[in-house]
Amino acid sequence: KEDSVIEEKEREESGLEQQDEACSLEGPSRGDQTNTNKAGAGRGEEAMGECATSPVDLDDMSETSPVGILSKDRVTVLGEVAPVWVPDAEAQVCMKCGIKFTFTKRRHHCRACGKVFCALCSSLKFKLTHLDGKEGRVCISCHSALIKKRRVWFADEISSSANLIPLDGLPPILTSTGVKGDYTVEEQPSEMLLIQELESGRPKPLVFVLNANLLAMVKLVNDVNRKCWCVTTKGMHAVGQVELVVLLQCLPEEKSFPKDIFRHFIQLYRDTFTKVVKHLSLSLFGSSFFGSQDHAGFLYVRSTLQSLQGLPLPNQPYLFGLLVHRAEVAWAKAFPLRLMLRLGAEYRYPCPLYSVRFRKPLFGDIGHTIMRLLVDFRNYRYSLPVVSGLTVDLEAHRTCIKIPNTGYNELMKAVNKSNEHVLAIGACFNDTADSHLICVQADDGQYQTQAISIHNQPRKTGSCFIIFSSALKASAGYLAKSSVVEGLMVQITVETMAELRRSLREMKDHTVTCGRLDQSESQELVCVQWVEEKCTVNKIISPIDGKSMESISSTKMFQKSEYKENGKIIRWTETGDNPKGAVTDSAEHNRLTERIARAFCLALCPHLKLLKEDGMAKLGLRVTFDSQEGFVAGSNGQPLPAQYLNALNSVLIPVIHSRGRKRDGEPIVMELIFYILEN
Repeated sequence: KEDSVIEEKEREESGLEQQDEACSLEGPSRGDQTNTNKAGAGRGEEAMGECATSPVDLDDMSETSPVGILSKDRVTVLGEVAPVWVPDAEAQVCMKCGIKFTFTKRRHHCRACGKVFCALCSSLKFKLTHLDGKEGRVCISCHSALIKKRRVWFADEISSSANLIPLDGLPPILTSTGVKGDYTVEEQPSEMLLIQELESGRPKPLVFVLNANLLAMVKLVNDVNRKCWCVTTKGMHAVGQVELVVLLQCLPEEKSFPKDIFRHFIQLYRDTFTKVVKHLSLSLFGSSFFGSQDHAGFLYVRSTLQSLQGLPLPNQPYLFGLLVHRAEVAWAKAFPLRLMLRLGAEYRYPCPLYSVRFRKPLFGDIGHTIMRLLVDFRNYRYSLPVVSGLTVDLEAHRTCIKIPNTGYNELMKAVNKSNEHVLAIGACFNDTADSHLICVQADDGQYQTQAISIHNQPRKTGSCFIIFSSALKASAGYLAKSSVVEGLMVQITVETMAELRRSLREMKDHTVTCGRLDQSESQELVCVQWVEEKCTVNKIISPIDGKSMESISSTKMFQKSEYKENGKIIRWTETGDNPKGAVTDSAEHNRLTERIARAFCLALCPHLKLLKEDGMAKLGLRVTFDSQEGFVAGSNGQPLPAQYLNALNSVLIPVIHSRGRKRDGEPIVMELIFYILEN
């Protein structure tokens, strides 16, 4: 009786899903579905029916009725898409053992294929994707096929790769044989010979193998007339991290590689699920680094106005690591932009890209700073909120606070959590300014405000934070007062504060007039403006056709699910969505994206070795819903060869059509990035 009730409930739920599927299952023919692939195998029904690459196989497919059965072009997505159920009236006997159904011998639908079985032939259960990972009753045949399918899947924290950095000596070095794509690996290379080779002006960097999927390129370069080690990664993108660059000033007569950088890279590679490296993020060392306990970690920053000429750089996106002194950790955690700008004042504006070992700290104790009122430096329970993309321009008689429209939610969080009398907001580095306000801590602990500039006569100055305070009394004779106190402070009346907050909530521009009530000539304007955000953060190039993805909102995918075969692994690392597409249900959209990614990985699993050997380790998949374009897949700026597109056709088209046709809104476009790694 309990099984019967569950069966009826699931039948109702399945019926709703099948209404959306009906148009795609009954409408276009298999040949039409093939043609919806933009890259197109171009073989119509023959291409769709090809299942040589399928990791699973269903028995007795040809001898049963086509109603409610997954056709061959849906074999590889068994369990991914809800099947069409065979009507009870068309199943008088079990479709496995042939026993006749009676009042006591009840019918049961397999949740994977939709056929009807007796209780004995459908007594097994399996976690199915279209049930959001929940277990569903499946028949014996489907259970066997699903088990085979699961053999190419495993869960692990990260691609299992041995650390190849020895306790004594250098990691293996990769050397090209002169033939494209052919390399030799030299274990235990001579450090002395490699140093001599670098000092003699070797044009290309040395390539060290840190693990089977992570390389480190090393070269000696001159940066701002300083001799530096340049150490860059290659392989972080494949686990969802940015690539990293460390420029380290050489010590006098240094004759050994900075191997601690290699170990730090390995640690970040392993920590990819718990530690995501971003602009102005801090990674701390666990022990002594570069021979000193004072070296606490790296502060990672984007390059802005610095010259990158002559540096062997990885593919975008990448970040530079700046060495942080242990006494500076509090600032690196609470307000890293201040530390970055202070480094710029010490070495080069806006900040250096190189690091100096054994230097004196630029900040000591927290001392007498206005930040003590805005940040909890002891437990970090609260900090100065920073709105991404917000900048401050200080000019003569006019200050402009520019807030990107995309920062509205961040700003509202800051407004709602702020004290009713004080509104303090952290800004970002202003790359359009000629100079920037920075704070220098004197020996007595006091903070002094200075300005560092590119030119001798700055015209526009940036500030890294702004404070509005409603402590100004109406009887003081001022409309408002502005001053520089490490950053910009604007004192306003209680009434003006209420007007400002109202304008921010309503996303309206607002202007505060500063100066005495009786002196209109010396007044200064503080303008709050909402602006369109410049899309400069996402510098990824599509592997499908080389198009820029700057205008696409992308998300790193730190999945623990990986798919392996023939010593190779394929990982889904990033997803980009067209912001103009109307997504009615984000949860539904996310589930659909996961199904697309799984289907892509499963279809290509048998081909991973060949793809990697042919230099197609980075793959892109672009799917367009609610249109005839279907999908396109590629690598190195070219569509994938026909043999791979044929395998993808049979898997992706059913998943794409399972969403159903949405009439309202623009077509939704998503782009997924995958990498093939060594297992």
